[in-house]
Amino acid sequence: MASVSLVQRCPAMPLRVVAVLLAAIVAARLVGGAGPVFDVRDFGAVADGKTDNSKAFLRAWMKACAAAGTPVVVVPKGVYLLHPLVFRGPCRGYMEVRVAGVLRAPDGLAAFRACREWINFANIDGLLVTGGGTFDGRGATAWPLNECPRKRNCKPLPTSIMLGRVRNATVTGVTSVDSKSFHVTVAGSQGVRISRVSIRAPRDSPNTDGVHVQGSSDVRVTDSDVGTGDDCVSVGPGSSDVLVAGVSCGPGHGISVGSLGRYPGEGDVRRLRVANCTIAGTANGVRIKTWRGGSRPSAVAGLVFEDIVMRRVRNPIIIDQEYCPYSSCRESEQRPSAVRISDVKFKNIRGVSATQVAVKLSCSEASPCRGLELRDIDLRYFKRGVATQSRCAHVAGGVVGGTLVPPSCI
Repeated sequence: MASVSLVQRCPAMPLRVVAVLLAAIVAARLVGGAGPVFDVRDFGAVADGKTDNSKAFLRAWMKACAAAGTPVVVVPKGVYLLHPLVFRGPCRGYMEVRVAGVLRAPDGLAAFRACREWINFANIDGLLVTGGGTFDGRGATAWPLNECPRKRNCKPLPTSIMLGRVRNATVTGVTSVDSKSFHVTVAGSQGVRISRVSIRAPRDSPNTDGVHVQGSSDVRVTDSDVGTGDDCVSVGPGSSDVLVAGVSCGPGHGISVGSLGRYPGEGDVRRLRVANCTIAGTANGVRIKTWRGGSRPSAVAGLVFEDIVMRRVRNPIIIDQEYCPYSSCRESEQRPSAVRISDVKFKNIRGVSATQVAVKLSCSEASPCRGLELRDIDLRYFKRGVATQSRCAHVAGGVVGGTLVPPSCI
């Protein structure tokens, strides 16, 4: 997938809405010793699935953001139509958004002319999004308009949930369905925890990555169920200290690093660990993908993929440094990738491969992969009696050990 812009495209509500707060009948209640509670219905929200509730939600947010302690914005059960909006900080307290209902995006793209995100949490230190509710992106109304799979300079469709420049944020116990593009994007952020979430979209929905991390550090995606039409989790440029653990992935394109190396000035990807995951029926298993070409080298280093079960997965282990998804590639994309890959470990990965080549390490001719490790790999072809294979290109040595099915090509 292409890198995600960190530029804020969707304007926040004008400050004049503060005047509306003076006329609202607001009950800031203390419940069970928790912080003040701001129910969106007290600010005019209507759970009929038809009324645009963006202004009511933003009024509730602004009032809560100004409160000290641990204010809670509550979205009760019901269906709430929301046009694009920005929940902007900084706030006085630690913010909680407790969604019990269904938040429904507008259909199509008409409401997103000035926005790249549907719901954007921006510049917040201390945030919890929880409550058991659902974010419904209504992507089926927009997927036919997505030109990115076939057009190089396309306009990406909107992300459902953006965590942009946030710190100490947790998203847990919610569901995201049918995002128009990425479901959750973490960009320019630190200390983000995403756990016990369910993310679903059809296997043919374009560019619907489950969780995309870019330009961020100390991010954990754990104990979640993700099935989409693209990567279950993707880790993009400038990311470090990322953990993906306990994720059930499929359908989709697997768990990926990249794509990397398409744009100048991209940051390195360092210290990623993917562990205790199950990947089923996907187009790839664990993957590192970098574009051909590029003049300013970046690095991928310190990655560990371990304790992973593959269930009839195509390309269970793959490094692809010849990535170019278009039918014709530019002259610059004919050159070897400038991304340097080193110190990557694949350990205790087992299961069934849907392709005979179960391990494919296709590295850059200009900068061969170094310090790769294959240990305790047991990947069997789904056709009985046919052995799996491994293929290597431009791998400058490495370490192997334990059971190796298929035999190592390092």
